[in-house]
Amino acid sequence: MVFNWLAVVAAALSSFVLGGLWYGPLFGATWMKAAGISAEQVKNGNKALIFGGTFVLSLIAAATFAFFLGSSITAAQGALCGFTAGLCWVTTSLGSTYLFEHKPLSLFLINGGYRTVQFTLIGLILGAWR
Repeated sequence: MVFNWLAVVAAALSSFVLGGLWYGPLFGATWMKAAGISAEQVKNGNKALIFGGTFVLSLIAAATFAFFLGSSITAAQGALCGFTAGLCWVTTSLGSTYLFEHKPLSLFLINGGYRTVQFTLIGLILGAWR
């Protein structure tokens, strides 16, 4: 199967940008508190590893999702598939893990919300840019 690598890169970049907003100004303070990490820990992390690794992982997710979706979908179908995958596969998987790890509901909602929007955007971009 052949798919549009520019769309895959754009979808990965959208995940990266969304994550910066989601875990920064939108929910950053609440996320740090729920995750039990400090602003100092975030500030002193290995930025090259964190941001480089995040982009590579986003690229893998976008490429795999492109393969899963195929080449004959629309933007609306891609967004719906992305929403469904993010909410029903990724978020539910996080939820079962968080239940066993006794993680707070707020962390589940922030991380699950991000993954749902992330895959919705990935699907939208892949469907729109065939």
